[in-house]
Amino acid sequence: MELAAQDVRRVIERQKEERQILITQMNILFVTNTALLSFLTISRLIPIFSIFSALEILLFFINFLLLICALLPRKFFISPNLEENEEKKEKKEKLEFPEDYLTFSAQEYHLQMLADLRETYNKNQKQVDDISLALKYATGVTAGITVIALLHQVTVSFIPELQKL
Repeated sequence: MELAAQDVRRVIERQKEERQILITQMNILFVTNTALLSFLTISRLIPIFSIFSALEILLFFINFLLLICALLPRKFFISPNLEENEEKKEKKEKLEFPEDYLTFSAQEYHLQMLADLRETYNKNQKQVDDISLALKYATGVTAGITVIALLHQVTVSFIPELQKL
């Protein structure tokens, strides 16, 4: 029983580390997008209206929305019994921590804590998955911005008519 509890705690710690890694990746994407926006502004590609600049602005808007959605504060659950949803309140009585837990035998307590930790992991994993999905889309949009910016720069550099604008 004790080994199972240690394993579950290790998994939850790993989940917290994964969440922190995702936040680091989000910061990198924010910096990358800011650098791309600076490049386009310094090279004076955005102020000149073209299909490229319209696409770049649209993709920047989408990308920053995705990053902000990933950044939105989310409550990281510690124990599922501290906040029960309404459906669970109707189905069973809410266990009060620590009063109800103190009445358990050692075996019952360990089993209840394992169940609580499993539920906590599942609730937190949904949030980690949402952040990961938003970052995956933001990475794709960032790659799209990079390709369009590169095409924009190449087009302006090699088509003389566009240089006069």
